[in-house]
Amino acid sequence: GKTLTIPLRTGVKFHDGQTMSSADVLASLKRWLAVSVRGKGIADEIVSVEAPDARTIVIKLKNRLATLPNLLAFSNSAAIVLPANKQPATLTEFVGTGPYQLQERKPDQYVLLKRFAAYSARSDAGNFYGGKRVAYLDEIRFVPVPNANTRVEGAVAAQFDYVDSLPVEAWPRMQGNAKMQPFVLKGFGMPLMFFNTKEGSLTNVAMRRAVHMSLKPSDMLEAAFGSKDFYGVDGSLYPAQYTWHSKLGVEAYNQGNSARAKEMATAAGYDGKPIRILASGQYEFHLKMAQVAAEYMKAAGFKVDLQVVDWATLTTRRTQSNAWEIYFTHSPFLPEPALNSYFNNNAPGWWATPGKDKLVDDFTREVDVGKRQAIFADIQKLVYNEVPIIKVGDFNVVSARSKKLGGFQPATWPFFWNTWIDK
Repeated sequence: GKTLTIPLRTGVKFHDGQTMSSADVLASLKRWLAVSVRGKGIADEIVSVEAPDARTIVIKLKNRLATLPNLLAFSNSAAIVLPANKQPATLTEFVGTGPYQLQERKPDQYVLLKRFAAYSARSDAGNFYGGKRVAYLDEIRFVPVPNANTRVEGAVAAQFDYVDSLPVEAWPRMQGNAKMQPFVLKGFGMPLMFFNTKEGSLTNVAMRRAVHMSLKPSDMLEAAFGSKDFYGVDGSLYPAQYTWHSKLGVEAYNQGNSARAKEMATAAGYDGKPIRILASGQYEFHLKMAQVAAEYMKAAGFKVDLQVVDWATLTTRRTQSNAWEIYFTHSPFLPEPALNSYFNNNAPGWWATPGKDKLVDDFTREVDVGKRQAIFADIQKLVYNEVPIIKVGDFNVVSARSKKLGGFQPATWPFFWNTWIDK
């Protein structure tokens, strides 16, 4: 379990015309270990990365690391492969090997990809994110539309071939649309509240427990999603259909006990200082949940400063430990729990305790699935004890696709290879 050997395909072309070799992959992996958040997180575990021949990569580890294949492959901070001669820490030229290549980016307007004529596809059949990828489309234009209502109007008018993350209120309007088909991605993910454990009043775990006691996630979810067709009241970090499901610790979930929360806050030494909550109006359900949470916290005697900002501002401000106490976000249910940001001691929130470090270390080194399940259950129990985050519940996502969009498969991270537009 300490050696990972990766066979490479031959004849793969980069977008600039160069042919990929193990030298490119070797340089790319070393860059990933040096500059990527996820790569840097495991760099100390790597003994060596070598290319013994033109079509093989060998990674040797100090200890077993069950999460390594997932870390390499996960689309968020993946170990992308670049030409060896184009490896700056901050990229200025974007050269990959995929079925589409970057043509143009105009900030806040669009990102344009065009078909890569020299793409080298796998020979096996397409299999969701894996297998053969065919670039049927001439180009793909990604258009940022941060305002939820504008996205709805664009979907209703069939302005786009695919529209992501529609408010649940759009569902009735989309029913029966002649050109667009709405759909629901069930069990998409979880809304989350992250607590600042590094600086400020919520560094005190007793205060975090008091805030948790004050909240009623079922009401937050109802305000955000309306119908239970779009949400589930569930305190387990993974729903029942996942390998990682556990009930440990969930008795603390969905209390909404204002009187008890006030007692706990007083005992913890709460001094009346405002608790700053960051929420983005760009994600309407974040804002609605934050508004309900603020009222429950006020009922328990907390002073609340709810700051509504755009998502870009939130992601910048959350890196500043003196700028907030709580922020709202969400995450899909990731197949490997160690990919969740709360596993990372350096992620905003900065949850780092000896108990956590021990359990995370045990979890990442264990390769037996049954044993990993038991360790993750203990991690969930610790989350409820130390309250670095609050999982609000489960939620589904409403999106819409053109009825002419052929071959499309709904996915957490949408992809458009093996997809075409019918004439």
